[in-house]
Amino acid sequence: MSTLEAVIIAIVEGITEFLPISSTAHMAITSAFMGIGDDAFTKLFEIVIQLGAILSVVVIYWKRFFNFKNLAFYFKLFVAVIPALVFGALFKKHIEEILGNPTVLAVIMLLGGILLLFVDKWFNSPHVLEEKEITYKKSLVIGLYQTLAIVFPGLSRSAATIIGGMQQKLSRNLAAEFSFFLAVPTMLAATVKSLYDVYKESPEVMGGGNLNTLLLGSLVAFVVALLSIKFLVSYLQKNGFKVFGYYRIIAGIILLVLIYKGYI
Repeated sequence: MSTLEAVIIAIVEGITEFLPISSTAHMAITSAFMGIGDDAFTKLFEIVIQLGAILSVVVIYWKRFFNFKNLAFYFKLFVAVIPALVFGALFKKHIEEILGNPTVLAVIMLLGGILLLFVDKWFNSPHVLEEKEITYKKSLVIGLYQTLAIVFPGLSRSAATIIGGMQQKLSRNLAAEFSFFLAVPTMLAATVKSLYDVYKESPEVMGGGNLNTLLLGSLVAFVVALLSIKFLVSYLQKNGFKVFGYYRIIAGIILLVLIYKGYI
């Protein structure tokens, strides 16, 4: 992976991480389109830079994220992240197989788009408007929704958790914010696990300047994600998810055509 390729993938990650359009699918398709091999470093890179992007949440919401007087907030995140840890461990090989199959990613992208067209109509009566009103049960249910994005890479972790939040009667804004907060422990765990696996199975991957590439990609993804998260919060205050649904449907169809023509 060249420096330019790393920057391009990091920009794609930063733009798409918090949007309900699947950053994982976009990175996988971008890598395939540029002809980057599906090797151990590429897999590690695409996970680590997600953490870089998600750390933008800590910067933007630092007052709420480091409010140690509200310990219940951290316990709720812990409860919500448990299903992802379990399913991530159980379905690791399954996930890797899907990520290596652009056709499956394109189909999931398309079907996820159709789902987003109806979300606002299905869950249009929010009752929970403040974080303190989110119960442990609601946190667990949202965490279970997150596992859908683990079992079906390309569905979008952001979309799954926001939909889960709205299904639990959270407003669009609060559902999005809880999704952002939940992303931090989820991707921190995924990054630590990936780094450990690489160290254990392929320690040479961290040599040859690859560490610098990881740091560069994480920094680029972080900066771009700062803008992406602000856009999504602002957009959701006035609009719903239909535009993202149409985007996913169009993108899925285009990807299927490109795959059929042999371009990917």
